[in-house]
Amino acid sequence: GADNVHIGPSDYVPWLNDRKWAYIRLEGRTFGDVPLNVELKLEVHDSPNSAGIVIDAVRCIKLALDRGIGGALEGPSSYFMKSPPVQYSDSEARSLVEEFIDAGKAGPNGRVRRTGRTKPATAAARR
Repeated sequence: GADNVHIGPSDYVPWLNDRKWAYIRLEGRTFGDVPLNVELKLEVHDSPNSAGIVIDAVRCIKLALDRGIGGALEGPSSYFMKSPPVQYSDSEARSLVEEFIDAGKAGPNGRVRRTGRTKPATAAARR
């Protein structure tokens, strides 16, 4: 049950430097009610795993700049960053990111501020 699941802290641990370790232990029963135990240690170097997240965050920043949006992008920040200005659940933050990307402007999440800059001209406005 749920009481048999434990996940420890995911904060920065100085002596691990750029590494993360995960210890996974599975206990169960297999055919004939025979006990089955699996123990696994997973070690990864953290910074290469962050590259995709950083790229996606930069893409959202570029969208904001192109749309004349400034200030904290609360949805994207909550989804991509460890210490955002506002923390949403993972599923809600992901939805806010998708809304932000799809909106073409400050979307339905309403959680962005506009700067004093003007928006880039659209193709129709240039004609």
